[in-house]
Amino acid sequence: MVNITAEHICNFETHGVELIKGLFKDYIDLIREGIEFNMENPGPYAAENLKTGEHGRFFDDYCNWNRISQFEKVIRESKVAEVAAKLMGSNTVQVFHDHVLVKEPGTSKPTPWHQDSPYYFVEGKQTISFWIPVDKVSDASLRCVAGSHKWPKPVLPTRWLNEDNFYKDVDKYMPVPNPDTENMPILEWDMEPGDAVAFNYRILHGARGNESDKRRRAFSLRLTGDDARYVERPGPTSPPFPGHNMKTGDRLREDWFPLIYER
Repeated sequence: MVNITAEHICNFETHGVELIKGLFKDYIDLIREGIEFNMENPGPYAAENLKTGEHGRFFDDYCNWNRISQFEKVIRESKVAEVAAKLMGSNTVQVFHDHVLVKEPGTSKPTPWHQDSPYYFVEGKQTISFWIPVDKVSDASLRCVAGSHKWPKPVLPTRWLNEDNFYKDVDKYMPVPNPDTENMPILEWDMEPGDAVAFNYRILHGARGNESDKRRRAFSLRLTGDDARYVERPGPTSPPFPGHNMKTGDRLREDWFPLIYER
């Protein structure tokens, strides 16, 4: 069991992001199997994120954990829920969704800077994502802007392929910044398979392309805590979860978003 220290918790609260070494080290083969199955059997939300003429392959897909047994086993049997509860300071943990992101060798396209929260229909201080590479990563690692979860305005969500705005009411959002040119504090780590970056849904994050000759496969898991509630957005959300029938202020329905930890 990974020992979550007071330093881990303080860093997660202050910076909105923290590296957890070895959290999934016993589940790497299982996650790899799940990713390969996912790529061979994509779901309805699967996407290829390269334009004509761009090299490599940038695949992503989400909301597959309840049809891919390997992912469900990792979610239910690993210590991720207990770790999430400690980092969030939450008594409960629910599954929101999973996400697979694969950059094949020679894929120069970066993952654009974005916050996850504006795409989602859930808000709260107690939210957490885990980004778990199953390949050793350095330049293609996740990059997070420390403290961006406390910004007063969310960042405008955009579509990765078309690079257009996700919602029409842009005044409620701040433009997507460029942390590299604006001298923002970027946290990134060289990571081994089984390590995980834990981050709040409102952290601004992105990733460089994969110019190496090795694959960069990552599994992400999005969880929620006690204060997470359903909210209306000014347009369709991603993931959409059609027919959920929740109303503003509701906790996520547990038959769709199961409770996996209760202190």
